[in-house]
Amino acid sequence: MSKLYFPLSLAAVAVLAACASSDPVAPAPAPVVVTQAPAPVVTAPPPVVVQQSAPGVVAPSALRPGFGRVEAITALPPSAAAGGTSMRRFGIKMEDGTLQYVDTAAQGINVGERVELTRDGQIRR
Repeated sequence: MSKLYFPLSLAAVAVLAACASSDPVAPAPAPVVVTQAPAPVVTAPPPVVVQQSAPGVVAPSALRPGFGRVEAITALPPSAAAGGTSMRRFGIKMEDGTLQYVDTAAQGINVGERVELTRDGQIRR
């Protein structure tokens, strides 16, 4: 019976190694909340109109490596730059409490899963 321990442990290690996956990611901008401009305020002549300016485009920040949990997944429209593949935007809450958004074509990752963002721009389960 003791002769089976070594082959069984090798098989278990091979199965666990096959479960790990790595896919490329790119930093994505945080979502922008757009609100309606307030109604114009008119005072004594000449009228004064107060309008809220539209928020600008937020440039993506650098990818911060580390571990986190997937909080949100949003499907992105297919683009020619992505080669026609379906991209998804992941909102990942990192261990340090920050929220990081990345775009990736990775499949099989669900909300609530723990993932790792690596220094070389990969996402691992």
